[in-house]
Amino acid sequence: MRHRRGMNMRMGTIAGIFTLAMMALIAAPARAAPTTVYVMRHLNTPEGQRDPDLTAEGQQNAQRVRAWFTGKPLTAIYISDFRRTRQTIAPLAVERGLTPVIYDPADPKALIATIGGASGSVLIVGHSNTVPDLVEALGGDRPGPMTHPDFGDIWTIAGGKTDRVRIDLPPPAD
Repeated sequence: MRHRRGMNMRMGTIAGIFTLAMMALIAAPARAAPTTVYVMRHLNTPEGQRDPDLTAEGQQNAQRVRAWFTGKPLTAIYISDFRRTRQTIAPLAVERGLTPVIYDPADPKALIATIGGASGSVLIVGHSNTVPDLVEALGGDRPGPMTHPDFGDIWTIAGGKTDRVRIDLPPPAD
């Protein structure tokens, strides 16, 4: 009789712990996927260099990127570990007080998994050989192949829709 009562008490304790654990999991706030993902290639660079700085035009376009994001929420910026990607988002990151997160462009699955657990809106700055794959992996319409002069496009992926804008063009005359 004693053995059975002890066993019932242990089973009750285990069931209670299990119930509490399940309640904690249910009550824990779920991390929502990003509401909007922006993907862009780094801005203008000279051709044929391994890790070049942005050209003067690229630096002007970095200011246009900063201005383009005015009024758009942004919680994180992901970049590859190159000067050109850092310089592309430097004005925006400084203005927003965001520290860019370095990702490995050779491992897009890890980046997708990382931002899949993020909330808010995020920006990814990549390269001509990574942007089409990233846009597609994020559920957007795959861009065509990119060549060296293809700078200044931002793909916005939100709500199952993909938009593409160019930020390197001067504003239209009134």
